[in-house]
Amino acid sequence: MEVLSLKDISFSFTKGIPLLKKFSMTIKKGEVVTVVGPSGSGKSTLLEIIIGNIKAQNGTVFKAKVSQVFQDPYSSFHKSYTIRNQIEDVASSDKIDEYMKVLQLDDTLLGKKAYELSGGQLQRFSILRALLMEPDLLLLDEPTSALDNVTQLEVMKMLMNFLDDFGILLITHDDHLAKWCSDRIHHLKGPKL
Repeated sequence: MEVLSLKDISFSFTKGIPLLKKFSMTIKKGEVVTVVGPSGSGKSTLLEIIIGNIKAQNGTVFKAKVSQVFQDPYSSFHKSYTIRNQIEDVASSDKIDEYMKVLQLDDTLLGKKAYELSGGQLQRFSILRALLMEPDLLLLDEPTSALDNVTQLEVMKMLMNFLDDFGILLITHDDHLAKWCSDRIHHLKGPKL
């Protein structure tokens, strides 16, 4: 089942200098597709087009049900509410115990607020929340950058275990991570000035 299809996507911030030019990509359930490129190459813009926050100037976008894990977990949680409140507001909590065990998160952390957690703990809750939303397509924007190397590997292995449920689009600067987990890799180079 196809969960993402981008056909001939073009986008420019500056007229005559394309950031994305006729970019095409598909992802099926069970696949990990990675987009790699330096800062300014269009990775974040591509995500914004997929989500619908930016409209491509040309091309078509089809996507199934999406959830996203952002690079900065502090920007994706409100500081005044507990982690439990913020998860239950948007997701089913049916599998919360299973996912928390795999992500090595203690139940007591659910009653805390974002500023009371480390960046690594908060990023794992960000991943937990995205999984509980039961997506067909999981968008991962540098999802493990706040984690130490051992936890990073464990989290990526855990996500791979659930590939029967969704497809993954991974955005990363990490070539080694991309080569290890991807079915396909797209390299963005950025605008040619």
